[in-house]
Amino acid sequence: MGHWLERNIVEPGKLPLLLALASFVLTFVITRVIVRLIRAGKGPFGNVKAGGLHIHHVVPGVVLTVVGGFGAVASARHGFGAAAFAVLFGMGAGLVLDEFALILHLDDVYWSEEGRKSVEVVLVTAALVGLVLGGFLPFGVNDVTEEELQNRGGVILSVAANFLFSLLALSKGKARIAIFGVIVPFVALIGMIRLARPGSPWARRFYRRRPRARAKSILRAYHHDLRWAGPSRRIQDWIGGKPDPEPVRSLPGRR
Repeated sequence: MGHWLERNIVEPGKLPLLLALASFVLTFVITRVIVRLIRAGKGPFGNVKAGGLHIHHVVPGVVLTVVGGFGAVASARHGFGAAAFAVLFGMGAGLVLDEFALILHLDDVYWSEEGRKSVEVVLVTAALVGLVLGGFLPFGVNDVTEEELQNRGGVILSVAANFLFSLLALSKGKARIAIFGVIVPFVALIGMIRLARPGSPWARRFYRRRPRARAKSILRAYHHDLRWAGPSRRIQDWIGGKPDPEPVRSLPGRR
């Protein structure tokens, strides 16, 4: 079965990656369905507890990721073992990244505004792995000929330039573009040449004495967020569930 998939569906050697991606996405979807049912009080599911301690699903996720990762390293590139460990790794990664916000904040923020980061990280991860599976390689060094492979200087220059573009885009507050720029050649160049977002390291360093550039950066970020924040939040709510409303804070001096 594995050999048939590699001959007809994916490139040779990429079956484990395909299985890992599929199990990653499927685990995330199933997990989100279950936790939303638990939240709504429907179905036979409930929180896992041991001695009064709530066991978050990031815990079995870490176990599966460790087992799958070390198993994949120790196994051959082909065969049932590689496929099985790839599935375990994808399942573990799905469980872990579904609670990425909890790890980041060291707090149970699953159903808060901060919990949206988990959905965003999962979407970005799935997109990046999908790009690699589709043929893109990090730093844009792909589809090189034998002559180009011999020219190590050109390859190193391509890697360094693409990494520099991504680093500059990241310094301008364009994290998503910087991440995708590592995989897709020259995508980070767009983020590098555009205005930095307010509050980014680049804006703090270079816009401090340039009021016109600072004002233009703030205005552009405002219009961008006004246009895309709403649709982005609705997609995240549809995929991961709507966060709990934040409690109304009373004004100082009032109770």
